[in-house]
Amino acid sequence: MRIAALDLGSNSFHLLVADAHPDGTFEPLTRDKEMLRLGGLVAATGEVGEAAAEDAVDVVRRFRALADSLGADEIVACGTSALREARDSAALVDRIEAASGVKVRVISGREEARLIFTAVRTSVMIDPGPALAIDLGGGSLELMVGGAGGLDWSASLKLGVGRLTAERVRGDPPTGGDRRRVVDAVVAGLQGVLPEINSLRPRMAIGSSGTLETLIRLAAGRRGGPAPSTVNQVAVTAAELGSLTSDLLEMTAAERSDLPGVDARRADLLPAGALLICTVLEMTRLDELVGSDWALREGMVLDAIGRHSQAEWSHDPRAIRRDSVIGLARRCSWSEAHSVKVARLAVELFDGTTSLHHLDGDDRDLLELGALLHDIGEHVSMEGHERHTAYLIENGRLRGFRPEEISMLACMGRFHKRGSPKMSFEPFARLTPRERERVIRLTAILQVADGLDRSHGGPVRAVEVYTSPGMVEIVVDADDDIDLELWGLRRKRELFERVFRCRLEVVSAQMQLALEAGAAQAASGA
Repeated sequence: MRIAALDLGSNSFHLLVADAHPDGTFEPLTRDKEMLRLGGLVAATGEVGEAAAEDAVDVVRRFRALADSLGADEIVACGTSALREARDSAALVDRIEAASGVKVRVISGREEARLIFTAVRTSVMIDPGPALAIDLGGGSLELMVGGAGGLDWSASLKLGVGRLTAERVRGDPPTGGDRRRVVDAVVAGLQGVLPEINSLRPRMAIGSSGTLETLIRLAAGRRGGPAPSTVNQVAVTAAELGSLTSDLLEMTAAERSDLPGVDARRADLLPAGALLICTVLEMTRLDELVGSDWALREGMVLDAIGRHSQAEWSHDPRAIRRDSVIGLARRCSWSEAHSVKVARLAVELFDGTTSLHHLDGDDRDLLELGALLHDIGEHVSMEGHERHTAYLIENGRLRGFRPEEISMLACMGRFHKRGSPKMSFEPFARLTPRERERVIRLTAILQVADGLDRSHGGPVRAVEVYTSPGMVEIVVDADDDIDLELWGLRRKRELFERVFRCRLEVVSAQMQLALEAGAAQAASGA
């Protein structure tokens, strides 16, 4: 089913068209947005007004035409804060339906929070939980507390960034009085809900929607190095946001619009948004903000699908990672039996060599997921498929992974056949020295696991690993002869032996039993 979601927000109207699947996953096909700034108009005058209403109708009509051109089976449209409050909202909703055929559902703040949190917890790994999710729209601020299992509490406050800017900010750059008015409004609004938030003891903060995404991207970009391609799962500290806020408050809107990644139409909103998020983090005593690039429109798609993926119903915060990996693998028509076998063998090898690699449970999980994805590049071409695998991993919109983890998965995919990750490979170069060391060790293990299923026929049932100084012996329990696997392993053990400074030998369990029996017979004859 192809679903088109229209998020008619107080700052911007957004369109997302996606292919939805029965397992609750979806693939975005196209996105579009138009910044209308209805929230500021409603805050100033109490209504949308004729000129803005005409613009709104035109945008929805265009979104509908685009959705129809892509063959959307279902169109869902939700109006938020500005349409909830405007005196002329009902007339505008009727005009939109008459002009475009799109029926708009004006949703409550509580329903908006539910849909947003559905998207956030399917996009970001909530660990440690619970999390305080903060969605800053134009007209309202949605606050939600919950974990991988669902939403526990929510509130909608009239503290949207468009509203705060229209009502509280008069100077450019903002004056000291402007700053005090914004902070006082945020403090007053939060005081009523702070006891409930504190009682739920959130352990992390997640920020979503355009203004917070922009602030996270700007704060992360000040660290040096390449700017993140997405803010999803990118974490910035309260101190980094505070430093950014101080600088933004000294700039004019024109100067802020020149910053990398800043939409000129959002530049005047950044000071109020920055003051708000710094105040929220200070009052809730949370010292870090994690980005989510999914929000209301993705929640609308998930809600419209009507069924739940593993990531939606599971109470395991890591379930979204596996769910996302399996979804990408299926879209790439993966060789499931081979990939699952290699992933299982990789984990068995990992567990048997802990005294050598000194890696932890997070690395074990990453190795398993990298093994599941290692051959997806065959979807593009068998020739050089490892390069295609790396590209698909980097651009596959995997959820719940930090940017460095995506880079590590790409490295494993790129070098699972042979060789070692190199600085000339950009995802490897982006990693820290410690992360490079980890991914080289994981790649060495993955190469051996892949070699143990060289025939893709699955003769290897299980392995046992024995380590001794300078030697690792893998005893293979197999249904059939493993000559092809032994040949494949001889081609793939070089990195393992070099990294772990040992000799790697493989024998079949059946051969080992025969050798032991022969030795016993010889001993008894003697």
